[in-house]
Amino acid sequence: MSNVLKWFTRDSFILPVVAIIMGLILGGVVMLVGGYNPIEAYGALFTKVFGDMYNFGEAVREMTPLIMTGLAFAFASRAGLFNIGGEGQFLVGMTAATFVGVKFAGLPIYLHAPLALIAGALFGGLWAAIAGYLKASRGVNEVISSIMLNWIGLYLANLIVRQFLLLKGENRSVNISDSASISLTWLSEMMGNSRVHMGTLIAIVMAVLFYIYMWKTKQGYEIRAVGYNPNAAEYAGMHVNRNIVKAMFISGMLAGLGGAFQVLGVFQYQTVMSGSPGTGFDGIAVALIGLNHPFGVLLGAVLFGTLTYGSAGMSFAADVPPEIIRIVIGSIIFFIAAQGIVRWILKPFYSKRKKEKVL
Repeated sequence: MSNVLKWFTRDSFILPVVAIIMGLILGGVVMLVGGYNPIEAYGALFTKVFGDMYNFGEAVREMTPLIMTGLAFAFASRAGLFNIGGEGQFLVGMTAATFVGVKFAGLPIYLHAPLALIAGALFGGLWAAIAGYLKASRGVNEVISSIMLNWIGLYLANLIVRQFLLLKGENRSVNISDSASISLTWLSEMMGNSRVHMGTLIAIVMAVLFYIYMWKTKQGYEIRAVGYNPNAAEYAGMHVNRNIVKAMFISGMLAGLGGAFQVLGVFQYQTVMSGSPGTGFDGIAVALIGLNHPFGVLLGAVLFGTLTYGSAGMSFAADVPPEIIRIVIGSIIFFIAAQGIVRWILKPFYSKRKKEKVL
């Protein structure tokens, strides 16, 4: 019991919680300045998410791709890499899963769905590995290469849908085969016919595997060592360049798997997109809120998904612009990044705790 209490009093737990509270307070102040009632607005937000099973299921569905793109960014960050290309990896993984889901019709469900998921993860990983290879072999900054690969991934995805998968007369692909779907009909019916799917369970498993790999294995230790100090890691005999490519590949696999979930579990088809959906960029925010820890990412995705999906309730029930939620999320990330401000606010609490220890 004492270990649990110690965990809840650690800075790694207290600082994000206080940052979230401060972000919500700042959002409330903005609402007051704009002439809105923050209590009514936040009440409408949480009512939208938790008011009935359908909306709760849809909120969970909203959180699932954020978990995957958040894990993708967090994994690369542990290797000292800033993978801003999660958006492109997400789209490439989505397209690969759509292609397998459409073109491999006739396979049994126990082969088709796993094959589509593997294709999404594999191609997302290969897409990220391009930026990793350029970084390792030529010293190209991964921020530059990965953000440019985002646009290439978007237009490549659209090209593949138009040329090979397009539904005649529509601006989208044909539906994937039922055998490739990862929807959970029984759970969907239980939750008001919301679009819940197996991907949520897989995302949680991925977070657990992330933790085990990064903190309980030799390879994870090497990746973290490269992230902390690549020169010291190289001096210790570790293959820095190999670990850079490996970290980017695994990061891209996570993002690509998130894209596969969207097609196989939610929409069952892929549209020709005029712009990126933004899920990869939102994953960066989720990872920052979760301090690049896999379990922190889960909580960050819950918070981000709740605020994002619930903002519709604020708009309809309290007439509050949903853009204010972006201010709240941005404020939370700001306070997490500017931990000095949070520590200054908590200074009286820390001083009191030190006095109690002395006594």
